Amino acid sequence: MAAGVGSFGRAGEPLGRSGDGPYDPVPGPSPDPSSDVLAEAAAAFGLLASPARLHLVWALSQGESDVSGLAQRVGGALPAVSQHLAKLKLAGLVRSRREGRRVVYLVDDPQVVAVVRLMVGQLNERRDLPLRVGSAAAR
Repeated sequence: MAAGVGSFGRAGEPLGRSGDGPYDPVPGPSPDPSSDVLAEAAAAFGLLASPARLHLVWALSQGESDVSGLAQRVGGALPAVSQHLAKLKLAGLVRSRREGRRVVYLVDDPQVVAVVRLMVGQLNERRDLPLRVGSAAAR
């Protein structure tokens, strides 16, 4: 299995065949996705490349919230948080529902939650590991 995004197990070690690690989404070789699918995925990852939007999706992966609660949690201004949520909603990464006069935001796609938790969790684990001699970060 070629090493690529999402193909690393604990401590950055490449995963092998099925059962060799905690994350093996495809049991064997699969066809390349269409250019449309790749463009859509790149756009979604582009939205998540913003630390503010990633923080919002992370917060919503923990549970639903309204704009005021999210602004307070992520430390952002209400108008900025609202604009970020509008972009995430347009891309289909979050959705909203109305509860009376209040709008509640949520991430109801378990795969979006899994991707965000995997990436953030993996980076958190790496921060806790000692730097290896010869790694780019140790230079």
